[in-house]
Amino acid sequence: MSLNNVEGEVVGGFILQPMPQPLLTPKDNEGWQSLRDSYKSVQAEIVRLDPDLIIIYSAKWASIIGHQMLSDPNPKWDIVDQDFHALGTMRYDLKMDKDFAENWRDASKARGLTARCVNYHGFPIDTGTVVNLQLINPDNRYPASVCSCNVYADRGETIVLGKSALDAVKASGKRVVAVAITSLSSRMWTQWIDPKDDAIHSPKDDDWNRKLLDILAEGRLEDVSQLARTFSREANGDNRMKAIWWLAAVMGQNNEYEGTVFDYKPVWGTGAALVGLIPNPGKSADLEYDEDDVERYKGDRGVLSGKK
Repeated sequence: MSLNNVEGEVVGGFILQPMPQPLLTPKDNEGWQSLRDSYKSVQAEIVRLDPDLIIIYSAKWASIIGHQMLSDPNPKWDIVDQDFHALGTMRYDLKMDKDFAENWRDASKARGLTARCVNYHGFPIDTGTVVNLQLINPDNRYPASVCSCNVYADRGETIVLGKSALDAVKASGKRVVAVAITSLSSRMWTQWIDPKDDAIHSPKDDDWNRKLLDILAEGRLEDVSQLARTFSREANGDNRMKAIWWLAAVMGQNNEYEGTVFDYKPVWGTGAALVGLIPNPGKSADLEYDEDDVERYKGDRGVLSGKK
């Protein structure tokens, strides 16, 4: 319980695409411009929810050892996207909640995870975080807290990370919006294309993206979380869809949401979607799958080493 005896809550969740084109060169492609325009609807929905804090899991901020939380209260720097140098420089001046980052780190450790805060001038914040905070929170109206994506974390570890975020939210007493920054299918064009010719990398990827979005439009976030492994295998899901596992965990692992697909377009071959999920208790309690739930991370299971 928070110090003011008011338990914090997650008042909304969003799945947002990570690519820089909608921010830097939207006029080069009708779909990119459509995404840029649709971000205005996402921003308006966040303003309507009026959170105290935005928490973010970015599939594009890779970490190797454990999980990292950005605790610099005002990171300022210039970055160039690692894949799209020609698009130019992105300058950022962000507002972060240092105390929440530290509490999230502590909550993660309490659940058995390896976690640490990072705070130094010039830390290379990932493109997905910079793009989305500029488009949904351009005036730093709401402070944010950002966590990395551990490239070796499995489903259980990622779910525990989401639960640790929810622990920190409840203890904070804040109204929080949770944002998962991720592509759906993540196959990119590996040779230069005319931006006007952009398309989803394959019809199969497009079919699977649309199936996933149909389920999300029904508010069935937990079902999508349970389907993530199959989706990743069939459509090369971004970082095995860890961001979806995290979002489902931080929002409570259920299907009780009003889902809105604001947009879906290709960005350099990837499936770029903007989706909103607003809690609606009692809407649906049914789950289609039954993968194990995890409360505390107990380390790797040793499946390769033969340990029992």
